Amino acid sequence: MDVMGDKATLFETGRFVQPSNREDTDTPDEAGEIADEAAEELRQRLAAEAGDVEAMSVLGAMLLRRGDLDGAEPHLRAATAAGDRAAANNLGVLLHQRGYADEAAGWWRIAAVAGSAAAAHALGRHHRERGDEPAAEYWLRQSAEQGHTLGAYALADLLEHRGDAGAEKWMRVAAERGHREAAYRLARALDRKAAWEADGDDGVQVLDEVEQWYRQAAARGHRRAALHLGTILEKRGELKEAGRWYLTSAKDGEARAACALGFLLRDAGDTENAAVWWLRAAQDGDGNAANALGALHAERGETQTAERWYRAAMDAGDVNGAYNLGLLCAEQGRTAQAEQWYRRAAYAGHREAANALAILLLRGGDETGAEPWFSKAAEAGSVDAAFNLGILHAGRGEEQAALRWYERAAAAGHTEAALQVGMARLRDGDEQEAERHLRCAAGGGSAEAAYRLATVLDARRPPEPAHELGEPVHRRSECEEWYERAASQGHRRAQVRVGMLAAARGDVVEAARWYREAAEAGSRNGAFNLGLLLAREGSEPEAAVWWTRAADAGHGRAALRLALVYARRGELAEGQRWADRAVALGPGSVTERATRLRDALRQELSA
Repeated sequence: MDVMGDKATLFETGRFVQPSNREDTDTPDEAGEIADEAAEELRQRLAAEAGDVEAMSVLGAMLLRRGDLDGAEPHLRAATAAGDRAAANNLGVLLHQRGYADEAAGWWRIAAVAGSAAAAHALGRHHRERGDEPAAEYWLRQSAEQGHTLGAYALADLLEHRGDAGAEKWMRVAAERGHREAAYRLARALDRKAAWEADGDDGVQVLDEVEQWYRQAAARGHRRAALHLGTILEKRGELKEAGRWYLTSAKDGEARAACALGFLLRDAGDTENAAVWWLRAAQDGDGNAANALGALHAERGETQTAERWYRAAMDAGDVNGAYNLGLLCAEQGRTAQAEQWYRRAAYAGHREAANALAILLLRGGDETGAEPWFSKAAEAGSVDAAFNLGILHAGRGEEQAALRWYERAAAAGHTEAALQVGMARLRDGDEQEAERHLRCAAGGGSAEAAYRLATVLDARRPPEPAHELGEPVHRRSECEEWYERAASQGHRRAQVRVGMLAAARGDVVEAARWYREAAEAGSRNGAFNLGLLLAREGSEPEAAVWWTRAADAGHGRAALRLALVYARRGELAEGQRWADRAVALGPGSVTERATRLRDALRQELSA
C-alpha cells in the first residue's frame, strides 16, 4: 500500500498537509467534501476495527494529514506491525513531527528496505541533516531511481552542493516530473551555462531551454522564475507578456519583479502606476526601487522626498543611493555634502561615484586628489573616467599617457575618445588607423569626427570625370555624405564646405542656405562666402553686410573686399580704413594687395 505513504507528504517539504481553519459556514461544495471525508473515515475505521491492515494504514494517514497525531499513531503502529510499508513510512513522519528523529529514521529504514521510495527520500534527508552525505546519497539515489520526484530533487541538490556533474541529470528528472523548484534551478544552471556558450545554434538552443524551464516553474507559481521569465521576454521586446509575468511575481511578493514592473510602466509613460509598484518594492527593501522613487521625485523638484528615498536605498544596501544623493547635492550647489556622498559610494566600489568625485575635486583645483579617483574608476571599468584621465594627461603635455587612456576609452565605445585617438593618428601620419577611429567617433555622433573623416576622404578623392560633351558629371561621394552629416549637426566648417560643394555644382540656393547657417552661427568664412555669392548675384549691399560681419571677426579678405566696395563708391576714407584693417589681418597675399590699395587711396585723398 505505497500510495498513501507516497502522497501523504507536502510538495518539497516532506511534511504532511495541515488543514486550514474552516469558517463556520461552508459552501455547498465544501460541505459535500466534508461529508464525503467523514463517510470515508467512518468506513476505514470500521474496516480497521475489523482487522483490515490496509484500512488501518489509510485511517492512520488520514488522521496524520489532519494533524491528529495521537489518533493516528496506534493505527499506524498496528499496520506497521502487520508489514505495511506505507504505514511504516507514515509512522516515521509522525515520530519526526513529535521530535523523535532517530526512531523515525528506524521506521523509514524498514519502509525503504521494503521498497518505499518516499521512505528512502525521508531517510536520505535525515542522514543529510546529520552530515552523513554518503548515506544520504545512497538512500536518495534509491528513491530517485524508483521514480520519486522529491528524491530526484534532493539527490540533485546534494550532488550540486558537492559540485558533482551528475546534479544536472537528476535536477532535469525532477523538473520533468513537475517539481517547480527543480525547474527553476535547472533554468538558472542552464542560464549560467549559456553565458559562457559561444554564439551560434547551440547557444540559441540553450537559451530556448532556459526559457522553457523558467516558464514551467513560473506556471506552477514560482515567483522568481516568473521574474526571470519576464526579464527574458522584456529583452526580446515582448513587453506585454513580460509585464504579465512581472505582475504575477510581484503579487506573490517578489520585490524585484515589482521594481521591474515599475520600470516597464514608466517606459510606457505611466509614471503614476510605476510609482505605486516602486513604492511596494521599496517598502519590501528593494534599493533599486527606492532609487527610482528618488529620481522620480527629483524630476518633479521634490528634493526632500527624493533625498528620503535615496537614503532608504542606501539603508537597503544599494550603493547607488549614496551616489544619487551626491548628484542631488551637486545639483543644489551643496558641494561639501556632494563630496561626502560621492566618497561614501566611491569607497564602496561605485565607479561612477569615483569619477564624479574626481571631477568635483578637479573643479576645486585639487588635481592631485582627483587623479587617484579617476584611476580607480577607470580600472573598475568607467569609460568616462578613462577619457577624463586622457584629458588630465593631455593638459600636462603628457601626450603618450593621454593617448593610452584615450585608446582605452575608445575601445569601450567612447565617441570623444575615438575622435582624440583619430586626431593623434592623423598627426602621426597613420591615416589608416586615423580613419578607423574617426569612423567610430563619427558613427557615434561626433560632428567633429564626421568633418575630419570627410577631409581625409576628400583629400583622396580623384578629380571629377568630364562628360563626353565637356559638362562635369557629379557623383555624390562618401566625403560629401560625411560633410553633410557634420553640417546637419551644426558643425560650421562642414557647413561652409557643403556650401562650397553646392556652389561648385551650380546650386546657388543650397550654397546660400549652408553659408547663411554657418555665418549666423558665427563662422567668418561662411559670412565671407555668402557675401561673395550675393555679390555675384548682384546684391552687393547685402554682401557688404556679411563681409562687415566677417571682417569684424578677423577675416582679412572680407576687409579687402569692403575696401574695394567703398573705393568704388567714392567713400575713400572708409575704403582706406578697411584697407588698413586688411593689411593688419592678412594673410600675406591680402596684405600685399591691401597695402597697394591703401597707398592709392591715400594719394587720392591727399591730391
